[in-house]
Amino acid sequence: MQVPVPSLAHSFTLTVTLDPPIELGPGRAGHRRIIPIAGGQATGPDLTGQVLGVGADWQTVFADSSAHLDTRYALKTDDGAVIEVINIGTRHGPKEVMERLAAGQDVDPADYYMRTAARLETGDPRYSWVNHTIFVCAGLRRASAVEVAFYKVC
Repeated sequence: MQVPVPSLAHSFTLTVTLDPPIELGPGRAGHRRIIPIAGGQATGPDLTGQVLGVGADWQTVFADSSAHLDTRYALKTDDGAVIEVINIGTRHGPKEVMERLAAGQDVDPADYYMRTAARLETGDPRYSWVNHTIFVCAGLRRASAVEVAFYKVC
């Protein structure tokens, strides 16, 4: 017997609209800010629906302009299920690229790294499979939104 090699399958993509950041200032490890989640859309082969206007990304931005991403929010599927999303990861790249992102400019996602690991949870039996699935994600940042593709680890 051999250890199985995981593969990835696209599950859905979120386009998440954001409200302006709330600056907390310097924290223990870096600059802290909260970016409220205003809404958005989920589209994909496994689920479609809306990103609810609850939750936020609690970020820590380090001296090298990299950011620790720590998000918690919720989705409501088109058929009425509510799914909690906790998504933790990192965004980093060359300092000038990170400055352009911070200024709200669109930057080619090939110029920086934005990856996360997500845990989803629901009490709706139609989507109970999300409670037992590991998701890895790749994203891109826009001026007032992020786009994140969720992949099931198979």
